[in-house]
Amino acid sequence: MSDIEKVKKLREATGAGFKDCNLAIKESNGDLDKAIEILRVKGISKASKKMSRDAKEGVIAVSGDENKISVIEVNCETDFVAKNDDFTSFVKELSDLNNQNDSNINILKSSKMKNGDTVENNLVALIAKIGEKITIGKVKTLKNQGSINCHYLHTVVKDNLAKLAVLVSLETKDKSDLVKNFGKQLSMHIAASHPLALDSASIDQEIIKKEQELVTEELKNSGKPEDIAKKISIGKMNKFKEENALMTQAWVMEPKKKVQDIIKELSIKDLKIKEFFRIKIGE
Repeated sequence: MSDIEKVKKLREATGAGFKDCNLAIKESNGDLDKAIEILRVKGISKASKKMSRDAKEGVIAVSGDENKISVIEVNCETDFVAKNDDFTSFVKELSDLNNQNDSNINILKSSKMKNGDTVENNLVALIAKIGEKITIGKVKTLKNQGSINCHYLHTVVKDNLAKLAVLVSLETKDKSDLVKNFGKQLSMHIAASHPLALDSASIDQEIIKKEQELVTEELKNSGKPEDIAKKISIGKMNKFKEENALMTQAWVMEPKKKVQDIIKELSIKDLKIKEFFRIKIGE
């Protein structure tokens, strides 16, 4: 095999440029396996320099079914790369592996991909090839016993890749289309309304504390008497909790009703929202 043929083969195997492949072939004395290793070392060097940059673009992928469903966020620097075929192919395969490994990021990174190499090594090679910082972001798996899982993708980039995704786990023995349709609608509601928790008691106390500080500061500058300010403060905090807890939010498709009202109207005795997860690129 001539050096030109080896360079061509090396380019196909690694996706690296002609110049880099030509230098690697010369450095390895024509040994293709050694040349691949040389490019990988160079790729790691290039990748490490890129890792200090911001990666706030990317895609979110969902894999799984009604029994177990997972979501993974993969970030890059530009929306152009988020639509790149090499990037999207990597994310799709990664998404399936993430579901298999129940969103355990350490196991995921050491898992083997279709080419026989690990996720971590494939990630480094992709960074070197594309020339942008690429990182694995948030991951989540829902697999609650006796539950049905639903999801919704918003701003779809390609296939099961989007900019925003919602997973919902509904606890019920009822597997009817009525429940599945509600799960889809609820996922869409969560995408639009961004609830902080299932109910007001579950909202993070740090968030409550911060909001209370903002309300207190606002009322301090209003000049209202202390007793009046206290009543207004209680009212504002109650409204904040109501608007940010899923069960008490106004139902997006029928704002005069709350989410808990819609669940009652379905008349499915054992139906409960077990868990939900909302993820948006860059948040």
